[in-house]
Amino acid sequence: MTQRGGWSGVRRDGLLRRTLLRHRERLLRRALWCALVVVLVGSAAVGGAQLWIRRGASGHVFDPAHAPSAPVVIVLGAEVRAGRPKPILAGRLDLTAELVRTGRAGAVLISGDAAGGSGNETAVMTEYLIARGVPRDRMMTDPHGLDTYDTCKRAHDLYGITRALLVSQSFHLSRAVALCRHVGIDADGVLADCASCSRMTWARNRARDLLAGVKAAVDVARDRPPAIASIQP
Repeated sequence: MTQRGGWSGVRRDGLLRRTLLRHRERLLRRALWCALVVVLVGSAAVGGAQLWIRRGASGHVFDPAHAPSAPVVIVLGAEVRAGRPKPILAGRLDLTAELVRTGRAGAVLISGDAAGGSGNETAVMTEYLIARGVPRDRMMTDPHGLDTYDTCKRAHDLYGITRALLVSQSFHLSRAVALCRHVGIDADGVLADCASCSRMTWARNRARDLLAGVKAAVDVARDRPPAIASIQP
């Protein structure tokens, strides 16, 4: 009796182990399928957004030597450090000053976050441009350009801009052009440099902009109003 009971216990243990193994296998297959669906949906979203951006910006991105002219150039904010623009923002501002100096743009809209986590972007941008010879009376400041969509929407709806140059780096510029053209600005982009940026910085920003492209497409689909829809100091 003891032996039979022992063998019965072994069989029960074996059956339990096989049942648990099959359950784990089912869970693993389900998790893999879910992961595959997430990857496919994410890839489709990113790919669709990038297609929309490329179409929206096609024929409207120029290097500085071939930049067209416009009444205003919109320079988009980025991080600052200790009251100075970091390299990405400095590259945008240097090009903006050049466009004004060469007569390609008559005025500047400085758009950024005056309450940004790294500091007051628009104040730093203004002083940097003044130091490079841009007259203060040719500058407007939008302290609530909290993202690229808000910059474009506010520039058109609140500042009345219908024709402009946009200044940014290659990883960002096409998205900015597509967004501004979508909201009604006849926008052309001019490619800014970032001579001191490392390859890692470029790669990180390119990867970030893939996700930002999906957000931009969603904002456009929703016709989202800007976070702050009035001109405030």
